[in-house]
Amino acid sequence: MRGNHLSGNLPIHLCYLKRIQLLDLSRNNLSRGIPSCLKNFTAMSEQSINSSDTKFRIYGINETYIEIYGGYSLRGYKLGITWMWKGVERGFKNPELKLKSIDLSSNNLMGEIPKEVGYLLGLVSLNLSRNNLSGEIPSQIGNLSSLESLDLSRNHISGRIPSSLSEIDYLQKLDLSHNSLSGRIPSGRHFETFEASSFEGNIDLCGEQLNKTCPGDGDQTTTEHGEPPVKGDDFVFYEGLYMSLGIGYFTGFWGLLGPLLLWRPWRIAYIRFLNRLTDYVYVWLW
Repeated sequence: MRGNHLSGNLPIHLCYLKRIQLLDLSRNNLSRGIPSCLKNFTAMSEQSINSSDTKFRIYGINETYIEIYGGYSLRGYKLGITWMWKGVERGFKNPELKLKSIDLSSNNLMGEIPKEVGYLLGLVSLNLSRNNLSGEIPSQIGNLSSLESLDLSRNHISGRIPSSLSEIDYLQKLDLSHNSLSGRIPSGRHFETFEASSFEGNIDLCGEQLNKTCPGDGDQTTTEHGEPPVKGDDFVFYEGLYMSLGIGYFTGFWGLLGPLLLWRPWRIAYIRFLNRLTDYVYVWLW
């Protein structure tokens, strides 16, 4: 249903499609929010499918279903689709075996991304780009361990990038550009491999990927969570050593030179001592 003139909100009846694996409503005029009941997409909640012993029902053009065992049609029917995959339109012959994707891009959807999306553990691709979504990125997206492509670009999403995104091992394409994100870009695992284009257009975002230092990078008085750093034994030792040297230098300097500078009799006695010492050394050498 991509590229039509559909308008209005996403119907609640979508949530009854428990076995749906591909949902493409992109390039329409849909508005309002994304329903939280999408967690009812049972097929997208399954993390993996074993094609050798799993039975699928694929609805064809003639509105009758065809039973497929292990990916082979009993009537010789082969399902093929074109799909926007990681930013490129590609063809898939048996998408029901792996591809589980939601594409709601290029609409006028508003509101926050529902945290219930974290229930779709088998989701491989999620594209919500080019909408008017706001709020923060739900940390529950980090539960999508099968996710390979995530595109939330060109919205009004704010807040920090949740560190849970860096825990998604299979994530290959990430686009969070042109939002209102702030703070430090998370690090860890493969997150450093994403290019600057994945984060550009977020004025308050900082990190190595953008070659932009974050406030407080030069201040080591607090940890990443805002807590004072734990001082180890070496730190305490060197802190005491430098403090002792400073006190010793101050005491020795003013203990010796202070009286000479401030009290005249001491200066006279010190000069006489130096004269006698000089005479003694001179006589001893000659």
